[in-house]
Amino acid sequence: MLGRWNSAYAPHCNWGGIACTKCSVTGISLPNQTIVKPLPPSICLLKNLTHLDLSYNNLSTSFPTVLYNCSNLKYLDLSNNAFAGQLPSDLDHLSALFEHLNLSSNRFTGNIPPSIGWFPRLKSLLLDTNQFDGRYPAEDIGNLLDLEALTLAANPFEPAPLPVEFGRLTRLVLLWLSDMNITGEIPESLSSLRELNLLDLSWNNLEGKIPTWIWQHKKLQILYLHTNRFTGEIEPNVSALNLVEIVVSVNELTGTIPPSIELLPKLTDIRLSDNMLSGSLPPELGKHSPLTNLEVSNNNLSGELPEHLCFNRKLYGIAVFNNSFSGKLPSSLDGCYLLQNLVLYNNIFSGEFPQGLWTVVTNQLSTVMIQNNSFSGTLPTKLPWNFTRLDISNNRFSGPIPTMGGKMEVLRAANNLLSGEIPWDLTGISQVTEFDLSRNQISGSLPMTIGVLTRLNAINLSRNHISGNIPAAFGFMTVLTILDLSSNKLSGEIPKDFNKLKLNFLNLSMNQLTGEIPTSFQNKAYEQSFLFNPCLCVSSSNSLQNFPICRAKANISNGAITCALAGIMLLVLAVIGFMLLRRKKRTQDHLSWKLTPFHALHFTENDILSGLCEQIWIGSGRSGKVYCVYTGDRASGGMMVAVKKIWNMQNLDNKLEKDFLAEVQILGEIRHTNIVKLLCCISSSEAKLLVYEYMENGSLHQWLHQRERIGVPGPLDWPTRLKIAIDSARGLCYMHHHCSPPIVHRDVKSANILLDPNFRAKMADFGLAKVLLRAGEDESFSAIAGTFGYMAPEYGHQLKVNEKIDVYSFGVVLLELITGRVANDGGEYYSLAQWSWKQYQERGNGLSVDLLDEGIRDQSSHVEDALEVFCTCCDLYWRAAFSATINERCTACTSPI
Repeated sequence: MLGRWNSAYAPHCNWGGIACTKCSVTGISLPNQTIVKPLPPSICLLKNLTHLDLSYNNLSTSFPTVLYNCSNLKYLDLSNNAFAGQLPSDLDHLSALFEHLNLSSNRFTGNIPPSIGWFPRLKSLLLDTNQFDGRYPAEDIGNLLDLEALTLAANPFEPAPLPVEFGRLTRLVLLWLSDMNITGEIPESLSSLRELNLLDLSWNNLEGKIPTWIWQHKKLQILYLHTNRFTGEIEPNVSALNLVEIVVSVNELTGTIPPSIELLPKLTDIRLSDNMLSGSLPPELGKHSPLTNLEVSNNNLSGELPEHLCFNRKLYGIAVFNNSFSGKLPSSLDGCYLLQNLVLYNNIFSGEFPQGLWTVVTNQLSTVMIQNNSFSGTLPTKLPWNFTRLDISNNRFSGPIPTMGGKMEVLRAANNLLSGEIPWDLTGISQVTEFDLSRNQISGSLPMTIGVLTRLNAINLSRNHISGNIPAAFGFMTVLTILDLSSNKLSGEIPKDFNKLKLNFLNLSMNQLTGEIPTSFQNKAYEQSFLFNPCLCVSSSNSLQNFPICRAKANISNGAITCALAGIMLLVLAVIGFMLLRRKKRTQDHLSWKLTPFHALHFTENDILSGLCEQIWIGSGRSGKVYCVYTGDRASGGMMVAVKKIWNMQNLDNKLEKDFLAEVQILGEIRHTNIVKLLCCISSSEAKLLVYEYMENGSLHQWLHQRERIGVPGPLDWPTRLKIAIDSARGLCYMHHHCSPPIVHRDVKSANILLDPNFRAKMADFGLAKVLLRAGEDESFSAIAGTFGYMAPEYGHQLKVNEKIDVYSFGVVLLELITGRVANDGGEYYSLAQWSWKQYQERGNGLSVDLLDEGIRDQSSHVEDALEVFCTCCDLYWRAAFSATINERCTACTSPI
């Protein structure tokens, strides 16, 4: 435009942006010209200039006071520039202004001067979207009686109530006052603004009830009151018949949505989300108006969606998530071809999903989020081309997975009844970033074409029936961060190309994978990623725990190949014979297994036996190894159990047999929340198995003394330790006082206290337990049992057993919890008990925080409690350098807790 400002080209009145009257310039309109230089003073030599529009440029000076000399200027638009600083106090020098002053979208700061109100004939005052952080002259602005448009929005003014003076501006058509720190209630004086077409008071701190006059305004079309703190109910008689948009979301409104809203003839957009509204939607909503958008999410609404919601075929958006809506979707949605966004998640909808919404040709639908309902039905053969986000998780959709294409970015269909194979043609969704088909009934193999999903960030196909090998194409998904293929039937080796991946989360557990785990994943960060794949291995014992070392592959020379081939036939014959004998023997063994249940079981002995493998052992004890086995049907949800395997060997005496019988006899009858649950026992002529509930957090010993080995994030805090101590004490109390006959554990120690996911403690390992056949009488044993460091001193001399030896051992556990030391460290004092007594003798009441474990020292609010428990134990429990009897010590360490 400015390139044609040349007198040789044409007279100035023909230049772009110039308006003339009788060859005299009266208007300059140069928006979007990237002007950066300040306005020249000579501009006001144009004595007849009445109109100046320099909006959307790059002017960055202070307010151009050179315009004061433009004596006839009536219209001034300097919006969308970078003018900064404070407005001058003498703005009234622009005395001719009576039409329009627009300074919006700049960087003005400070106060708005009172002189802004000294333009009595001004019709438009637009000061929104600046950085005014002071005050605005409400009284002076209230004198602009001819104003038709007033905008002060989007400025960080000092908090102040909505001015009653604005009620004098009775000619206002547009009032935009959002996001400017308005407080208090809407004054009644504003009810005089009878010409209002748009009222926007959103994003403030207004409170109280929305005035009745607003709901009954005769000319109001646009009402924005969202993001405030309005309370109370919506006026039951909404008679503002010109209302087109009602937006009062994010408030604290209660009560029901009045039926009168459904009769507003021009209503297109209603947004009431994030309130506390209850009841149902007006039954004829959408029937009497061209409704285009409905948003009522995050309320307490219930009932069914109105039958005529899309009666006029104008609806493009529905958002009703996080309510209690139920029933089927209205039939009018089946032909709602303009619908773009359907967001219904977290409700109680049921019935078949309308098939018309899947229409490929005419459908405009792009976002469908209907997860966490009870929808049923099948998906179309092919999804609409313009779908960008589809989430149908946690419903009851069935049938095959459709072919996908178009603009799909997110696909979630977890926990449905989808079956069949994943389509091979994935080229149409190459831009998808999230793909979740977990917990379905998908079978077949993974398509090799999955490598085309190069933008994929997360993929979850867990808990299906997928078989075959893992495609090497996964290794080329460079932006992949989450991969979950667990609980399937995948086999073969993990592709070496996995070493190229940078995953934050990987889960390949509960499959049938073989071979070496890719080296980049052989570290503690992925310790839980490969569980229950018995045939996986690692290259070093210093990498992942509980996986065997891979056997080195032999290097066969060319000269040895001939000899190897010559022996293959003999080897094959030998193997066939061996396998036939092996199968026969295995069949006999399986027939000889006997299962004795103690609780209702959802697995069989075959589930346990087939899951046992040396690669999945999680620990070993005095009488056998312990394994972690996944049982049951993976598709319907199995369970994890701990299996203790006790072998009978000829070179051992009957001691192991007695251990087994003792544990079965005791635990099979015990029912207590703080004693580990024995689910069943399985025995044969060769081995005996005890099947327990699985305790996910392992033993207390691991959390106190092996944190680095098990990879836990930090030490236990004092409240958790105290809870563990109380749970353990309750378990022992039940054994000693509520069992008939009473039970003595005889091996109470931190390794035999197991922890569930919530760190609730349970006593375990009763291989040394002894039932007191005559309650109240001591029992003698021919040999010492227990663990050094936890045994009472006199027990080794007297060999007398009663429940008080467990109490002594419990005291040692309590000292472990307090100090973080092991029960027997082989040091100067040989045991933790002796060390504690020595510290107490030397320091008395001067005990310091250095006695405590590191997990307690930093918790200043609990240090005193922990030291008090330590003192009480030492004072009562170990008094007189162990000369006290067990009876005198038996309750000392339980009293503090």
